[in-house]
Amino acid sequence: MADITQAMAANFTKERSDVLVAAGVIVIVMMLIIPLPTVLLDLFQAFNLISTLLIMLIVLYTSRALDFSIFPTILLISTVFSLALNVSSTRLILAQGADFDGRLVRSFGRFVVGTEGTEGLVIGVVIYIIVIAVQFLVITKGATRVAEVAARFTLDAMPGKQMAIDSEYSSGLLSETEASQRKRDLQREADFYGAMDGASKFVQGNVTVGILITVINIIGGMIVGLTLHGESLEVAVNTYISLTIGDGLISQFPALLVSTATGIIVTRSVSEATFGKDLTSQFSRQGKIYWISAIFLLVLAFLPGFPWYILLPMAIASGYLAFILSKNEIVKDRSNQAAKARGGQTTEAPQEISPIAPLDPISLELGYGLISLVDKEKGAELLERITKIRRESALDLGLVVPRIRIIDNMRLDPAEYCLKIRGVEVGKGTLRMGMYLSINPGGVQSDIPGERTTDPAFGLPAKWINEENRDRAEREGFTVVDPPSIIATHLTELIKRHASEILGRQEVKAILDTLKKDYPAVVDEVQGILGIGDVQKVLQSLLREQVSIRNMVSILESLADYGKLTKDIGYLTEKARQGLARQITLNYVDEEKVLHVITMNPTLEQQILDSKVETAKGPITGLEPDVHRRYINSVLNTVKNVQEQGYFPLILTQEAVRPLVKESTKRDIPDLVVLSVPEIIDNIRVEGLAEITL
Repeated sequence: MADITQAMAANFTKERSDVLVAAGVIVIVMMLIIPLPTVLLDLFQAFNLISTLLIMLIVLYTSRALDFSIFPTILLISTVFSLALNVSSTRLILAQGADFDGRLVRSFGRFVVGTEGTEGLVIGVVIYIIVIAVQFLVITKGATRVAEVAARFTLDAMPGKQMAIDSEYSSGLLSETEASQRKRDLQREADFYGAMDGASKFVQGNVTVGILITVINIIGGMIVGLTLHGESLEVAVNTYISLTIGDGLISQFPALLVSTATGIIVTRSVSEATFGKDLTSQFSRQGKIYWISAIFLLVLAFLPGFPWYILLPMAIASGYLAFILSKNEIVKDRSNQAAKARGGQTTEAPQEISPIAPLDPISLELGYGLISLVDKEKGAELLERITKIRRESALDLGLVVPRIRIIDNMRLDPAEYCLKIRGVEVGKGTLRMGMYLSINPGGVQSDIPGERTTDPAFGLPAKWINEENRDRAEREGFTVVDPPSIIATHLTELIKRHASEILGRQEVKAILDTLKKDYPAVVDEVQGILGIGDVQKVLQSLLREQVSIRNMVSILESLADYGKLTKDIGYLTEKARQGLARQITLNYVDEEKVLHVITMNPTLEQQILDSKVETAKGPITGLEPDVHRRYINSVLNTVKNVQEQGYFPLILTQEAVRPLVKESTKRDIPDLVVLSVPEIIDNIRVEGLAEITL
């Protein structure tokens, strides 16, 4: 109930603020038409003063320009408000003449000028001209120019900054959320400086119109006073020029604050903190500059005619400040030297070291000769490939691959790269920059001149060829790939082979939490039966045989059905595979929905099943060494014969034997596919190609 009340109050406050802003804008526009009494004029002029002062203070206490993103709109509203006040005050001054009783206008005309009479009028005119000149020729003109340059350079730098964000995201330095936020901030920054480029013209126009209004007020006031009110020349001059100067000063003073705030906000593009913090930090870095200023002030104090009573205290204060800053620098230098002597950091403040040194889930280390592959100025093609690999892995395996961090490793050879999973090397290769890898897919009889090597992804014989032989190799049927494609292909294969190692408990927890939003019933049921570790082991077993876990709902439903009967991971894995039967089987059928398989002799199947031995890592075969050797040789020969016939080797066995056959052949034929009979769906026709027998 309290939350509902707070939400209603927040909505009411938000709606009320919108209504107040809309009403305020309407009032400002109406002020140009409807005459105001002097009391309201004083109120609005006082509000104009305090509001511009608040704008100035907000700018000084803002660390980033985007934190005050409504500033361009505020400039427009404040400009229109100031002009409306000018029109209202002009109307009252011309209508009432000497009877005008606007307190703020008369106070600025007397107090700011400092004297009355003809002398006060001259001083007031001079002060007004100086204020206008400073604002128009210095502050406003400079702020307008800075806004133009900032807008142009911000827009020109956007593609490079966006590419840098993509690079950091691909290398794993940024998460997807952080990258999206950085891009939104970048777009907002470009929009802000683009808006400031136009909004600065409001300030410039306000100053110009202020000059015009002042001239019109003086001329119009003299005409009205001399002709309509029948006043003498002296009275008209004292009245209208004095009131015009007061009105001009009270309108230009807020405009001066706003134009100064405009200049500050567009000149602080490289700021990292508020203006006060930056000022303190950057003016207190070196003590020697204050020693020099102290000596200079001391010399001036003893020169004839100079005010020593002012310069001498300033010299003492500057010397004291120099002494304090120099003392701090000495302490800082000593602490850094002590840290160097201990082999530690030389930072100003000691940093706590985490008790755990985290490892990157996946990292790609490059020799310095391969840095150009991730250089943003040269296209950074590899970064785009890595982003696609992560996306394709999520679609093919159902596994969201963690961010892949790219590191330059000086310990590697210049042309060498290394792939690691949690800090452990799983793959390595050497590239020839500027050359291409030519791979014979099989059946190509011709030969291409080049340096013999091996394809790092699949271990196939290959050659490094130059650009001149690339077209010839492609025409003759060779597979030709460039260095970025080599790394990308190698990385893709390693992710497939080691997908089960990438999937940890934390990743499983994230999958279940995400799935629970749409399928809470099945997730709650599975979590009530099995722990996260059990679910992880089943998923790892599926990934180990290249079975996609994208259809998590079917997997969890199978675990919920059979998890009540047993906690045996092997049994649950087989049932999960059967729940994915259609997905698994359709990967291996031909266009006519025929599944070509290798069967096993029933006697051999039973012999394998009888030799089953349970271990901590699951069941394994315990065949006699001689029998095991003949069994593996038979599998190898059968698989070779099937491949020579042009078919994909796939073994079909009983459900209980399938995991034993897969486990016993993974060392000799790691990519061999083994299916069980319950995994074959009804509308598939099975055709046997060969039989494995002893």
